[in-house]
Amino acid sequence: MIVPGPHGERIVRLSNPDKVYFPALGITKREVVHYYLAVAEPLLRVLLDRPTNLKRYPDGVDGEPFFAKRVPKGAPSYLRPVMVTFPSGRTAESVAPTEPAIIAWAANLGTLDFHPWPVRRADPDRPDELRIDLDPQPATGFADAARVAGVLREVLDEAGLVGWPKT
Repeated sequence: MIVPGPHGERIVRLSNPDKVYFPALGITKREVVHYYLAVAEPLLRVLLDRPTNLKRYPDGVDGEPFFAKRVPKGAPSYLRPVMVTFPSGRTAESVAPTEPAIIAWAANLGTLDFHPWPVRRADPDRPDELRIDLDPQPATGFADAARVAGVLREVLDEAGLVGWPKT
């Protein structure tokens, strides 16, 4: 498929486009890739130049997911990785999205969740964001997470900080 971007058109290979990723809804890989292209502009506001872990579901949402913390083999030549250092001291090249074609490529690999680091390519050792994950935990639900989010907003307001909800 051809994906327009800031550096011209990119060719993104779409393998097994009719593979069903969401069986209950009959949503295919092709539809997931097209969805991510439709939301690429706002998504890039969050991901642009940030090292990003890819949560991949190669067998769809009913399969076993895994996190790709390093650039997967076969990455396109236009992907510009960023070197990151893990808490262990080990280093690796990480995906750092710069254009819609990178998002489409990742979706083709089964990426359904993008997990950006709170740092940017220019200074990967200095966070420029604080991220607080409020996912519901076992024996809790979304309503519990929403209540915690309300309390967190009050704390941020008292500190003069602005929170940006993200699901």
